[in-house]
Amino acid sequence: MSTEPTPSPAEDAVPEGPPPEPLLAPRDGLPPVIETSTRLVEYAEALRAGTGPVAVDAERASGYRYGQKAYLVQMRRNGSGTGLIDPVPLPDLSVIQDAVADAEWVLHAANQDLPCLAEIGLVPRRIFDTELAARLAGLPRVGLGAVVESLLGFSLQKGHSAADWSTRPLPEEWLVYAALDVEVLVDLRDALAAILEEQGKTEWARQEFEAVLAAGPPAPKADPWRRTSGVHGLRSRRQLGILRSLWQARDDMARRRDVAPGRVLPDSAMVAAVQADPSNEGALLELPVFRGRANRKLVATWFGAITRGRDVPEAELPPHSKSGDGPPPVNRWADRDPAAATRLQVARAGLAEISEKHSVPVENLLSPDLVRRIMWSPPGDRDSAAVAEALRAGGARAWQVELTLAVLADAVSRA
Repeated sequence: MSTEPTPSPAEDAVPEGPPPEPLLAPRDGLPPVIETSTRLVEYAEALRAGTGPVAVDAERASGYRYGQKAYLVQMRRNGSGTGLIDPVPLPDLSVIQDAVADAEWVLHAANQDLPCLAEIGLVPRRIFDTELAARLAGLPRVGLGAVVESLLGFSLQKGHSAADWSTRPLPEEWLVYAALDVEVLVDLRDALAAILEEQGKTEWARQEFEAVLAAGPPAPKADPWRRTSGVHGLRSRRQLGILRSLWQARDDMARRRDVAPGRVLPDSAMVAAVQADPSNEGALLELPVFRGRANRKLVATWFGAITRGRDVPEAELPPHSKSGDGPPPVNRWADRDPAAATRLQVARAGLAEISEKHSVPVENLLSPDLVRRIMWSPPGDRDSAAVAEALRAGGARAWQVELTLAVLADAVSRA
């Protein structure tokens, strides 16, 4: 199959093949949800007796619950069948870990699921990430449904990925959706592995999968309150201080209630309250959202947070922008360091050519942040050896260094 990201007009004109076959039900029937220790041990033994890779997926309740914990874990292995495990009554899945620790685990977008799986005792030693493999293979769309349709000729159900998976009991149609996701993963892995082998990218994929495992869970965000939608509409440090206070009060309440923060109080309501600068609780209650029954009961909490933000000493107010060790925004480079802007322009042009030649998205070819850092503050010697060392120090894999070194060394030598 072609792996060009964008087909030519002539290719567009070629008649499409048969429509994908919809997958409506698991081939072995829908298994009952595993909710007891006895059944968990039985399924662990079935997995141990199975062969080949293990398909793994997890469902969360993003946007409904606080945090990103797993509310359903799906697994499938040849000879073992599909298991739907409820981690709410079974928060320790180490018995499953022991059964499949040495197997290759197949996941789609592994970095999304690995943190919540680790919380319940599931930590793979080897993975095959079908989403990342699809990127390296140059597929134009890398969502699970799109890749399954493209390579296997099946269409998956849609519509439940963003559901509230903390719901109990889980609706049968949701469970069917969850079971079908792992049913196709190993076949998809094999199809992608064949494409990568044909393209000479098998080693690239191996290094990328190892990097995903080595990365571990993401570090906590610095100043997470700055990610509030609409924060850029606040102009003064005092306003930012009040927003920070409101955000902390909301986050504390969301954590206690195990509810997504946006369901406790929307971002837009917090920003509106800061901009309105209410003088008392009554004035706060005049604002939209705060008029609702739930927030009327909490008006003392929200106004108390606003008051605390007003009382923060000037020296302790947050700066207008968060401090960081990285380069400034690219749109400021031309004024602040024209030579760096030239280096980045040359590097980006060269990387775009490599990306097109190998049908790999430029962001997978090399981390854009690493490229910016090296172009803004190039190594002192400006030679290939120094650039290669900077790349490795920044986390670039061996295949990435080999492919991009010449382009980046040329860019840093320009100015």
